Amino acid sequence: MSLKEEILSYALDTYNTQTDYPFKKFPDYAVLRHKCNTKWYGLIMQVNKIQLGLAESGKIEILVIKAPPELVALLKHKEGFLPAYHMNKEHWLTIRLDGSVEKSEIIDLLHDSFLMTQ
Repeated sequence: MSLKEEILSYALDTYNTQTDYPFKKFPDYAVLRHKCNTKWYGLIMQVNKIQLGLAESGKIEILVIKAPPELVALLKHKEGFLPAYHMNKEHWLTIRLDGSVEKSEIIDLLHDSFLMTQ
């Protein structure tokens, strides 16, 4: 099972979140949103590394989550994290899903994002 599939499975099992695929142009972009208020708490997508400011070529799977500004400021300089992709860079953070961040840390951050967006 891929890390993406594990995250989506966790969201379904823990929050009863049915994954939403709202973008016709990007059918693989998976949105995690609350049932009650439809706010997003996560977005999984595959983008070109160059779009993230990475020197390498090719694509990478990422998860964008909401976090407190102090945590965003701290983590965006840590290996495996980047400023938010296509979201407010003060309140959102990109996590690389390439194994550079432990799954347990990703799950903890996703949980915090879930709580922040209720």
